Amino acid sequence: MVNMYSRGIKFLDGNVKIISTLRRIIQITPLRQWWRSQIASSYLKPQRRMARSWIWKRTENDNFYYDLSSSNREDLAHLISLVTGKPLSEIKGYIQELASNDALRDHIASAWKTNPNLKDAFVGFGRREGWYAIIRAIKPKLVVETDTSHGVGACVIASAILQNRSEGHEGSYVGTDWDPDAGFLLSGAYAEAGKIVYGDSIESLTALNSVIDLFINDSDHSPDYEAREYVVVAPKLSLGAFILGDNSHTSPSLRNFAEKSLRPFVFFKEVPKDHWYPGAGIGISPPRQL
Repeated sequence: MVNMYSRGIKFLDGNVKIISTLRRIIQITPLRQWWRSQIASSYLKPQRRMARSWIWKRTENDNFYYDLSSSNREDLAHLISLVTGKPLSEIKGYIQELASNDALRDHIASAWKTNPNLKDAFVGFGRREGWYAIIRAIKPKLVVETDTSHGVGACVIASAILQNRSEGHEGSYVGTDWDPDAGFLLSGAYAEAGKIVYGDSIESLTALNSVIDLFINDSDHSPDYEAREYVVVAPKLSLGAFILGDNSHTSPSLRNFAEKSLRPFVFFKEVPKDHWYPGAGIGISPPRQL
């Protein structure tokens, strides 16, 4: 990317004396600081412009919703193909399958329109496209997600499970959340895929007496609490289980757990499309035998 300084130099069209003089002047404080602020600002202006528009809308205050950029989506497909061992074309098909799921988008949008705090919210799945593609690829019998929030992720997971069922692969979903109002989007047909257990996630995971094929951590953003969740679920994981960390862009807990458990670990960084938020990501720990 060409910054403002480079564009200014190019504009002078090769006049060596002027360029040399400009460079010396720019190094003089405070002019140097002002010019550097302009260089930085040229990269930040798009985000600031989108943020100014966003603050007036009635949308979510966290767990932001957006689509991925087209290039970022391609990167996601390649990464998931690598960690699952499935053909790239198959993974791209799953991602497109979710992107074109108008019934799911309408289900979420309809629920948000009745909520005065969310009526302007955009239905975008972001990194959850990766969740969907992994579920479609590995066909897990049980997916467990901690902290369902509104339930967008829960609905994405449920949609993948229901699609797997239609192809003869049984599976179910268990979500956990301390807030009894969380997960309200998991209703209608999507509720047929599983349920949400309310209470402390550590206690809920401890009480769970099932083998887990895919565990998604998205609860308390404390690295220590996240690490405790991995310790609790470790003996419940199947041999081919995947672990996804929704806080891995800020927390090292999954990476540390994977290293201690001799499991692989990779990280996918989101690049949101048309949103001021810089993006979160997916920490992915595939099964050890990969």
